[in-house]
Amino acid sequence: MKTVSENRAFGGVQGVYTHESDATGTEMTFGLFLPREAEEGPVPVLWYLSGLTCTHENAMVKAGAQAHAARHGMALVFPDTSPRGDGAADDEAYDLGQGAGFYVDATEDPWAPHYKMWTYISEDLPRLLSNAFILDEDRQSITGHSMGGHGALTLAMRQPGRFASVSAFAPIAHPTASDWGRKQFRAYLGSDEAAWAPHDATLLMQEKGFDGEVLIDQGSKDQFLHLLKPEALAHAMAARHQPGAFRMQAGYDHSYFFVASFMADHMAFHAKALGL
Repeated sequence: MKTVSENRAFGGVQGVYTHESDATGTEMTFGLFLPREAEEGPVPVLWYLSGLTCTHENAMVKAGAQAHAARHGMALVFPDTSPRGDGAADDEAYDLGQGAGFYVDATEDPWAPHYKMWTYISEDLPRLLSNAFILDEDRQSITGHSMGGHGALTLAMRQPGRFASVSAFAPIAHPTASDWGRKQFRAYLGSDEAAWAPHDATLLMQEKGFDGEVLIDQGSKDQFLHLLKPEALAHAMAARHQPGAFRMQAGYDHSYFFVASFMADHMAFHAKALGL
């Protein structure tokens, strides 16, 4: 692991690091905020997964999360959204290829050699963090925005017991029924739609639900509502009697202004679940 930068922030340290990933076979970059309490011992961890076109940096500089994390004494992990570099396949479209890994393990060429974002987030990066930093591995939660909200929800529901809580900002809620999903799943996973279902938050909510509380915020003026399909997830949560809340926020769009506006609520939600 190499240190790109470390900056004092809100009494803690915001770092950026690179490492060679066993999962993707490429160099990956991530951000990690450690609060002041990390100088004294292990701290709980909140994972933040970003959306289409984003890198590790977008949420790190736009979401305003560090101040809230410092207040609660929790670490923040900001992974990248895909493998990068000349060796990783790409596409001219913004919603496929680099910046658009969709948190799946690709099985189809030309994506299969490097697009292993499910394994990267669920196994590879956690192993590195465990070895390099003093974190409380038994107290973790996860959140994300848009494509990252999709990733957060699917990772949480498919790994019972790993996360104490899950939240999402404007998640891609029903990708198997949306052009933000069907296009990418066909490219990454092939034409068999049975392979897509484990990566659809609405289908997982219907089948499994989450073994903790869920918080979803969605802007009513989101320009991508027809692609996100939040109503499908809301109906699935209600039908399952899933503990938590789905909130439609009047007048908000899909931007980081929306994310920053409700970040304090999400951080407090996760802090409570983590016992802070």
